[in-house]
Amino acid sequence: MARKISDGRKVAFYSGTILMGIGFLLFLSSFFFIFSNFGDHSNFGSNAKSFGFSAVGGFILLIAGSIVRGIGARGLAGSGAVLDPERAREEIEPFSRMAGGMAKDFLEEADVDLSGIGGKSEKVVMIKCQACEKLNEEDSKFCQECGAEI
Repeated sequence: MARKISDGRKVAFYSGTILMGIGFLLFLSSFFFIFSNFGDHSNFGSNAKSFGFSAVGGFILLIAGSIVRGIGARGLAGSGAVLDPERAREEIEPFSRMAGGMAKDFLEEADVDLSGIGGKSEKVVMIKCQACEKLNEEDSKFCQECGAEI
């Protein structure tokens, strides 16, 4: 499995991010045009077309940029564009490794020890009282239930 993200995927990721930024600015600029010409009805038709195209174009660039960015981040199979589970696992491996590292950091910070889980269990020896048949700890001299000497 590849531990590194290829240069092509990095280029696609950053290109998608740039497309999203341009689309966001175009979309917001249409609102700027609307509010700057508020109350001015001269040449309204051409202004409406101008900010209408920039709003729709910006929204389309936002969507296209997010698709390109997703493919760049996860690869074709990892993003679901190609249905190949083996290839998807290979392409998403760096992100799985990152998520595992983040979980490990969290557990270390919270002082959670996972080394004992599923490992060796501590054996406890119990002694049965002859009088009442209650189980007592190994080092007990008297029964915890009836008080008789063990």
